[in-house]
Amino acid sequence: MEYIEQPNLPEGEVGLAVVDGRIDRRSEDTLRALGIGLIRLRPHPGLYEAVSCHPDMMLHHIGGNVIVYAPGTDAAAVSRLEAYGFRMIKGESVLTPEYPHDIAYNVARVGKWYFHNLKYTDPVIKAYMDHLGIEPVHVEQGYAKCSILPVDGNSVITTDVGIERAARKKGIDVLRLECGDSIRLPGLDHGFIGGSCGMISDTVCAVNGSVDKLRGSGPMLSFLSERGKTILQLSDGYVTDIGSIIPLMLSGSQ
Repeated sequence: MEYIEQPNLPEGEVGLAVVDGRIDRRSEDTLRALGIGLIRLRPHPGLYEAVSCHPDMMLHHIGGNVIVYAPGTDAAAVSRLEAYGFRMIKGESVLTPEYPHDIAYNVARVGKWYFHNLKYTDPVIKAYMDHLGIEPVHVEQGYAKCSILPVDGNSVITTDVGIERAARKKGIDVLRLECGDSIRLPGLDHGFIGGSCGMISDTVCAVNGSVDKLRGSGPMLSFLSERGKTILQLSDGYVTDIGSIIPLMLSGSQ
């Protein structure tokens, strides 16, 4: 398998992804049937229950074989990623349950930009971004990756008005949805679009649940179709936020 060079945007079919360890069995089976190996994260002791296993809360794929992770991240998962050849770089920010001390790694990379509340971005992630020449885009929304579904290097779907405004200023194509509580996140009022999805190939967006139960699914399907993308729903249940399906490696058939 080959490493995915541009985070969140695989160049072909995905062979390895990291997910919430509590992912629904039907969704897990659907992904595995596609030949996608899954690394399931156990709870992080510094995060509150609803998001305690969410990948986008505790690690950030810089690109290639480099991942920055929060101190306290599931040691077994870190070891498994190292076994795949990833350079696992421990971040400086210690996660605690109180916002904004839980958002340091929830950075949304979209092509040549990264979106986050830059007051709280982990310094190690910021240093890597500066070195790579990735442009920072400040948004007030601390849960940036939760709130953004990168579609391609110049297109995103979000539910956040501030992110929409900031992305448009950069010339990025944006679809803003109002999904409300049609995205579930047990323990909270609602989940987020980015946290419910992930690209599992260069043309397929996986949705953790049934698109028919998602408010705004029509515009989402059209937006994706215009960019040569389709949706694969992983189950027939409610769309549920699992902290993003983060693609890391391409399948060996590439």
